[in-house]
Amino acid sequence: MSGIDPMLPFDVALALALVALSWAVLAAADRFAMVVLFIVLGLMVALAWVRLGAPDVALAEAAIGAGVTGALLLATLRHLRGPEAAPAPGPVRWSVAALVAGVTVALGAVVVAVATAPRPEGLAGPVRDNLPASGVEHAVTAVLLNFRAHDTLMEVVVLLIAVIVVWAVDRGLAAAHDPAAGPEADGLGPVQAGYARLALPAAVVLGIYLLWAGAHAPGGAFQAGAVLSAVGIMAVLAGRWRPEAHHRAWARAVFGLGAAVFVLVALGVGLGPGVAYEYPPHLAKPLILAIEAAVTLSIAATLAALFFGREPAPVSRSRGRRP
Repeated sequence: MSGIDPMLPFDVALALALVALSWAVLAAADRFAMVVLFIVLGLMVALAWVRLGAPDVALAEAAIGAGVTGALLLATLRHLRGPEAAPAPGPVRWSVAALVAGVTVALGAVVVAVATAPRPEGLAGPVRDNLPASGVEHAVTAVLLNFRAHDTLMEVVVLLIAVIVVWAVDRGLAAAHDPAAGPEADGLGPVQAGYARLALPAAVVLGIYLLWAGAHAPGGAFQAGAVLSAVGIMAVLAGRWRPEAHHRAWARAVFGLGAAVFVLVALGVGLGPGVAYEYPPHLAKPLILAIEAAVTLSIAATLAALFFGREPAPVSRSRGRRP
């Protein structure tokens, strides 16, 4: 009995809760309830990543997987029209249940196989050996910004493409409502608006801390960007700031700032004696911090723009059309 992990009952309960919540999300007929259950599922998944010893992934899941994605789903929900979807027929639901059960059993078998098999060294050793030359003290940040920086650059580019596509598609849609019309337009009452005004400064400090802490602890650009995007969203909903048409040029510049700084650093290093992203040891940390800061701003602006959808348009005095 002494060899049994005291957290095992909690882990079993967490695993069962994840399966139950996944089924509840699929089975919910009410759209709003489905989104709320999805957000709760994201938070539980973040807790599972904590139990698996991956705090960086847990932070990203809580901030982006549950928080920002849940907000995007809620924003999408208010654009939907028509009655609630009818529940799926019994055979379809049971087929989905069988598929979920099969995937769950397969994942469980993989977990058991991995837990009982000898663990190879993999790339953990090379990462640990080269960490002093990476410019940072946190292995995850070193991998993302140094050892596999090209992959991270592509992730930033994907976000840039996403906001371009959303703005292009949403430009042709009729405005269901103006999300920047103040707290009353979104049902944000005086209590919630007051809380948002008080919480915004603390959230800004938290975002900056996550960015700075990424060099030596869990955190970094994606987590900080998600928190700062929430600051922007709450600032608009609370009536503290309103996007205007003349902000479009600034918004587009911030969207591309992260990718631009990423590429400029690669070109600057590559034109010297080294290769792209092979930072000089004495400049590694400042260059990584510059990239992370630029990427943070791009992620924050992009996620906030994805939430609000259409880009702000100049208002004509006659009909309110775009130029």
